[in-house]
Amino acid sequence: MTETKQVQNLIIGFGKAGKTLAMELGNQGQEVILVEKDPTMYGGTCINVACIPTKKLVDMAERKPDGVDDADYYRTSVQEKKDLISKLNQGNYKNVNNTPNVTVVDGTASFVDDHTVKVENNGTIQQFEAERIFINTGARPNIPKIDGLTIGGSIYTSETLLDLEELPNHLVVIGDGPIGLEFASIYKQFGARVTVLSHSPKGEFLKQYDRDMAELVLEALEVMGIEILFEADTTKVETVDNSVQLTYQQMDKSNVLVAEAVLVATGRHANTADLNLEAAGVELGERGAIKVNDHLQTSKDHIFAMGDVNGGMQQTFISLDDYRIVLAYLNQDTNYTLADRRYVPGTTFITPPISSVGLSEKEAEEQGFDYTVKKIAVESIPKAKLMKKTTGAYKAIVDNKTDQILGATLFAAESHEVIGILSTAMHGSLTATFMGNQIYSHPTMSEALNNLFE
Repeated sequence: MTETKQVQNLIIGFGKAGKTLAMELGNQGQEVILVEKDPTMYGGTCINVACIPTKKLVDMAERKPDGVDDADYYRTSVQEKKDLISKLNQGNYKNVNNTPNVTVVDGTASFVDDHTVKVENNGTIQQFEAERIFINTGARPNIPKIDGLTIGGSIYTSETLLDLEELPNHLVVIGDGPIGLEFASIYKQFGARVTVLSHSPKGEFLKQYDRDMAELVLEALEVMGIEILFEADTTKVETVDNSVQLTYQQMDKSNVLVAEAVLVATGRHANTADLNLEAAGVELGERGAIKVNDHLQTSKDHIFAMGDVNGGMQQTFISLDDYRIVLAYLNQDTNYTLADRRYVPGTTFITPPISSVGLSEKEAEEQGFDYTVKKIAVESIPKAKLMKKTTGAYKAIVDNKTDQILGATLFAAESHEVIGILSTAMHGSLTATFMGNQIYSHPTMSEALNNLFE
């Protein structure tokens, strides 16, 4: 019979929220067990298979010198990425494992009941009974049901493609969401031919943005040389020799593509399959994510769900904010909840990146605001000219009655830096006039806010 150890706090998953909460509680003198089933995931999705490795490749691709051999430069870039991730992975492990009162346990966690979790690792089972349990297991790639589609060989997810060491001559991306477009942009700049198969019609490309901004992005991707096929549904995938043959339906016509590599980028879903949540009585929502209240409690008050697994925005900074919400509740501070989360910025790291915060023009219109659209071309910004990165536009929506910034979309080099300024301004209720009259250092992409809100 397996011995059950009594613990105060049990955290399942080494993501941003989980590791940060573990260190905070440990430093408060509370006992913490942090369970991670895969040692290559110490630190969570972001640093190992998402934000950091992909942005490293974005940086390397954008800085590729003229005249270098594409295959050699790509191989060097992937190795630099691997070296960086290895250091971050081990650094995260050391930071957590060296925190007082915190123990990292390797293995796959599953609920026995709502207070008891067993952890299996190579046939060894440990069992813990915890006062409080925190689930931070993230998300995993969606794999659509397509005839012959199996991940492996030359068919990749966004996670496995990061380990591809040889630059493919032709990469086909199934899906035109942020993940698919980021990889399309990366691999095109490394020198591959890239084709994106989009299920949506052209008029719904990047439908989360206003059409004028989405059309700017589409034009930029096409100028880059990325081929995007709209209303193209993949119906069959076959591996032939060292290539992949894809059959897709477009306009009632069947077509075939042959590529050296295929990326399946059709979204991600909550990673709950191994948890046996039924045994704990933890309820799931319609899309399989764990249901939570504004304090991130599940249907069991002592079990919390943080990060991608609870169905919120799949971003590491959201996972960090989830930690703040949970910590506030544990410290008996109910003033900060999920309902207080506003004006969250987001970026899709194509080249140049597109970033947004708040309402789009369409949303402002639908919500009945009396507003003005402010818009400038990036080619008018001195910093963009000197960098020779003049593609894109800044667009903001301003409330005519209050002069408050309702939202902004920036398609421009360094937009991911500037959007944070606007998010802060919106949180602080700073007016468009105030932002337009600020003194910004020169030459910077942020100084364009003077002209945008002029």
